Amino acid sequence: MNLAISNDRGDAVLKIFQKTKVAIGVLHCPPLPGTPRYDGEAVEALYDRALRDAEAYVEGGIDGLIIENHGDLPFLKPHRIGPETAAAMAVITDRVRRAFDVPLGINVLANAGIPALAIAKSAGAVFIRVNQWANAYVANEGFIEGEAAEILRYRASISAKDVLIFADTHVKHGAHAIVADRSISELTRDVEFFDADAVIATGQRTGDSVDLQELEEIGRATRLAVLVGSGVTLSNVGAILERAAGVIIGSSLKMDGTWWSAVDRQKVARFMQDVAMLRNRLVT
Repeated sequence: MNLAISNDRGDAVLKIFQKTKVAIGVLHCPPLPGTPRYDGEAVEALYDRALRDAEAYVEGGIDGLIIENHGDLPFLKPHRIGPETAAAMAVITDRVRRAFDVPLGINVLANAGIPALAIAKSAGAVFIRVNQWANAYVANEGFIEGEAAEILRYRASISAKDVLIFADTHVKHGAHAIVADRSISELTRDVEFFDADAVIATGQRTGDSVDLQELEEIGRATRLAVLVGSGVTLSNVGAILERAAGVIIGSSLKMDGTWWSAVDRQKVARFMQDVAMLRNRLVT
């Protein structure tokens, strides 16, 4: 049997959303049980807060959501994250899925692809985000290795191959590839070679816009759909969607532009009006 080393997996954005030029809203979970900033608040209140943010996003017309434990600062390395995190996120995901008919993704920080897959499988999410998929880098959490091989084997073991992998190619909050002796194009090709389904480009930290030249370089290096995962605003979304299949957006759609605030439905609606016009113009 003649198998290709790296198969063409098609357009993950089209597969999930049935359209391109999409916007995925980040549902930043509040601090969850077991984390330093959790103050003992009843878990039902945490779930309700997540549902309110999801409602604001969906009523504003968002195309999909990614559920993320961003309130769990400072983040642990993947193998030190407790089962309580996956349990709480699975409940949140299940409640959001039952309430709103939009595709859902999961991101467990930091870089915890296996818990993310467990949540997605049990609660009905259709993709996960993994910030460091291949190679290794120095992050706020210390030395982080790409765990594509382990994560893909776990995905196979739980029969979750329908859960797609969205992987960062040059992840924010870190010193990339340790010695920085390889180009962005090479790092991007590694992400595809290790069987990710879509590539995410970011700026240097949460809220930072992606460099457009870097975004173009990433796009030229892969056959996979490319999304932008930080720093997206009304003012730059046009330039970004000319070069990418979608955006992952959170902070700029919050009440005061900070990730920990509530989602502003009116901001979402204005943003999605622009996305709809861009989609009509850019997709022939």
